[in-house]
Amino acid sequence: MCLAAPSLVLEVADGMAVTECFGQTRRVSLLLLSEDVQVGDYLLIQAGGFAFERIEPERARESLALMQELMAQPHDARLWGAAGIEPA
Repeated sequence: MCLAAPSLVLEVADGMAVTECFGQTRRVSLLLLSEDVQVGDYLLIQAGGFAFERIEPERARESLALMQELMAQPHDARLWGAAGIEPA
């Protein structure tokens, strides 16, 4: 299973975008998108560097906040419910 974190568009040019997510920037292809992409949009990006969906900013910010909260947990989230480990 793959988890795509919303990435903020910083630059757009020639069918490519520079995006940022959790402090990491990368250049991605917009080839799979049929809609226009603008600076400030949020994109979901698949492995291989292709953006596949533009999402609403509010939904993106909610997802990023939840991911940040999960990453800050003292226990590995994959172990929740196993061996009595519960989220903090």
